[in-house]
Amino acid sequence: MTAQAAAPALPARQIRLLMFGLMTGMLLAALDQTIVGTALPTIVGELGGIDHYSWVVTAYLLASTASTPLYGKMADLYGRRPVFLFSIGAFLVGSLLAGLSRDMTQLIVTRGVQGLGAGGLMTLAFVIISDVVPPRERGRYQGLFGAVFGVSSVAGPLVGGYFAETNWRWIFYLNVPLAILAIVVCWHVMRLVPFQRREHTVDWLGAALLVAGVSCLLLALSWGGNSYAWGSGVIVGLFVAGAVLGVAFLLQEARTREPILPLRLFRSRTFALANTAGFVLGLVMFGSIIFIPLYLQIVKGASPTRSGLLMLPMMAGIIVTSILTGRAMSRIGRYKWFPVTGAAVLVVGMLLFRQLQVATSLWAAFGYMVVIGVGLGLCMQSLILAVQNAVDVRDLGAGTSSATFFRSLGGSFGVAILGAVLSTRLTAGLADRLPGALAQLPPQQRAAVAAGGAENISINDPATILALPGPVRAAIQSSFVDALHLVFLTTGLIAVLAVLVTLAMPNHQLRGAGPQGDATGGADPLGGKAAAPGGKPLPKESKDEAAAEMEAKSQTML
Repeated sequence: MTAQAAAPALPARQIRLLMFGLMTGMLLAALDQTIVGTALPTIVGELGGIDHYSWVVTAYLLASTASTPLYGKMADLYGRRPVFLFSIGAFLVGSLLAGLSRDMTQLIVTRGVQGLGAGGLMTLAFVIISDVVPPRERGRYQGLFGAVFGVSSVAGPLVGGYFAETNWRWIFYLNVPLAILAIVVCWHVMRLVPFQRREHTVDWLGAALLVAGVSCLLLALSWGGNSYAWGSGVIVGLFVAGAVLGVAFLLQEARTREPILPLRLFRSRTFALANTAGFVLGLVMFGSIIFIPLYLQIVKGASPTRSGLLMLPMMAGIIVTSILTGRAMSRIGRYKWFPVTGAAVLVVGMLLFRQLQVATSLWAAFGYMVVIGVGLGLCMQSLILAVQNAVDVRDLGAGTSSATFFRSLGGSFGVAILGAVLSTRLTAGLADRLPGALAQLPPQQRAAVAAGGAENISINDPATILALPGPVRAAIQSSFVDALHLVFLTTGLIAVLAVLVTLAMPNHQLRGAGPQGDATGGADPLGGKAAAPGGKPLPKESKDEAAAEMEAKSQTML
């Protein structure tokens, strides 16, 4: 485990202001992952371009995921403040232009600009707070970031549903004042975070290979089974291109002096295993959670907006557990058993969701959601903290962005793989149940349902399913629930792999002073020099004067 430099001192008030700005920026990025989906039918109805419907989401996903590792490296080379301000500025401009869009092409392009900014907002918040708080204390702050994700998951569908009924353009305009507020706060407070530039050369070839390779993989995962068959030439070609570009990227990173993703970091057992666990848990998390709102809409008849409200128990589990986990890690000073426990709880939660039936009460479903939320809350921030604790301060940006990147990439694989599992099982179930359901209808109604294409109805259109005659609707609902059982069994087995990976992680002590000021060989949270392992913090005569001077400067700037 490499030693990190001492975290620079910031008065408590400035850390709170900095957290406010970072959490505002992260909320914007996380909110835009969920807010648009609810309003998308309304947007397409006004702008047209139904053939490019999916690109509104895909453009954002592509830009945000592919740019994440680049932001980490640029922050290591040029400093956190200019890179973060660029990312939030790009998000602001993209939001404003998206609200002004007059056709679908403009909206897709501007969503890509939004995604470009979001890639930085999602990862740089973790990097910046790690500059001012040592690892031992960092969990208390990063736990709040997990709470932001929970809030956005609930608020997104609610806000999107509201503005879909009033004026959908305010979905994007709403970001502008919040982004400006985050820029003002971070502009002032981040001046107090020192950064020492070093001689460097930017690996532009590596960056191009990474973006191109990730884009090919994400397009294949997004289009496969939807726009094109999995075995089609387009999908196979994209996977092959992604693999070739990925190999070329690794070769380039091995030879360049300043790699985008330093391969030497993977020599650290903690770094390699934590990123592997993040990928697996991302697959479980994103790949399964997206099907729970569909269950609420197709089986329980909830609207998209109400299904967001019904997800509150899961989000409450994430929020409360993320905050408590962060505080517990700061107090205990170790991280390993939190992701191990979280992955085990996820296994239990996935198996509980296999008990879902058409007649299952909402209260039972709420209980299952809480279990999943607790598991996610235990895992989300602890793995990022493990990665940060394992890398040197000069690689903090690249290391943190890698954790975010692998989790997002795992989520993309999860959505594609579990979507294919659901589709295959659902098709087989409908083939068994629909003929009998149609036979129960009077001849005239049967002909009307058949003419309406009952056999080709998409599960992404719950309103149409709920409008079908009772026997047909029941057949689709039963087939869907049966398919969900296989999905959650698959995610449960994958979560077992996450338990094994996290069990193999070392249980290193978090560097920095503990709650009572006990040193663990890392940075003194008040800005002193790092103490020797197991010793007491070294004295710093000017510690109080430095903190007072910094507070005075910040008051002047504010």
